[in-house]
Amino acid sequence: MTTLVPTVALNNGVAMPQLGFGVFQVPDAETTAAVATALELGYRSIDTAAIYGNERGVGRAIAESGIRRDELFITSKVWNTDQGYDETLRAFDASVEKLGLEQLDLDLIHWPTPRNGRFLDTWRALERLYADGRVRAIGVSNFEPAHLAAVLEAGTVVPAVNQVELHPALQNRAVVAANTAAGVATEAWSPLAQGAVLADPAITAIAEAHGRTPAQVVLRWHLQQGRVVIPKSVTPARIAENLDVFGFELDAAELSAIDALERDGRTGPHPDEFHG
Repeated sequence: MTTLVPTVALNNGVAMPQLGFGVFQVPDAETTAAVATALELGYRSIDTAAIYGNERGVGRAIAESGIRRDELFITSKVWNTDQGYDETLRAFDASVEKLGLEQLDLDLIHWPTPRNGRFLDTWRALERLYADGRVRAIGVSNFEPAHLAAVLEAGTVVPAVNQVELHPALQNRAVVAANTAAGVATEAWSPLAQGAVLADPAITAIAEAHGRTPAQVVLRWHLQQGRVVIPKSVTPARIAENLDVFGFELDAAELSAIDALERDGRTGPHPDEFHG
C-alpha cells in the first residue's frame, strides 16, 4: 500500500512531505524495523537527529528499502554540544556517514541553547553546507521568535522550517505567527502531545462523528492548518493509522473546538531554558 502524502513547498522551492515518520526515543536496534514498516506503508519522510542515536538504524532501513533516494526526504539535526561553525561541519559529516547518504534533505539546529550563544555560528555552517549542495534545505528547531529574528538578521538564508512542540494543548501561536511572517514552514513535533490530548471529550466526540481515532483527528487538525507533522510509533498498526488521515476533513466548527484546547500544556522543555 502506498499513500500519496501531499507536500508543502518550502521557501526555496523544495517539496517536503506534509506527514513524515519520527524516530525520537526509538532505540537504534528497533529503528530499522520501524522505519522499514513506515516506508512499506507509504511514508517517504523520515525525521531523525544525531542525539537520537539511531541514524544508523534509519540508514539501514533506507538501504534495504530499495526506494530511490530522490523519492525520500531525510531530516537530521545538529545537537547542542556540536554547535559552532567547525563543530557543525563535523557533525554533519558524522550524520551522513551514519545514514549512509551523500546529501540530507533537511538539517536543523536542534535547540537554540541561547546561553551558549553559538547558534549563529552553527547557522553559518548550515548555510555553507547548503551552498555546497550537501543539504537541500536548512532550518531550525525549537526556536522562539527572538531566536528566529536573530537568524533572520545575521544570516543570508531564511530558514526553511522551524520544528517546534505543537499540539492542541500547546499551539505555540506566537511562534507560528513569526514563522508565517518570515516564510518559514512550521513543523510539529509531539503532534499528539504524547497521547495527552487523545482522551479530551472534544476530540473523542469529533473522532466518533467521523468514525476515526482521536489520533487521526488531531493529525487532520494539523494538516488542515498547513503544518508538517511527524508522528512517532513503533507499532505497525499505529504507524498505518497515522498515515490514514487523507480520506476525511474537519469542518470549521470542529477545527475551532480543537483550537479551544490550548492550555500551555508543554510536554518538553522551554527553549529559553534548555541548555542540555
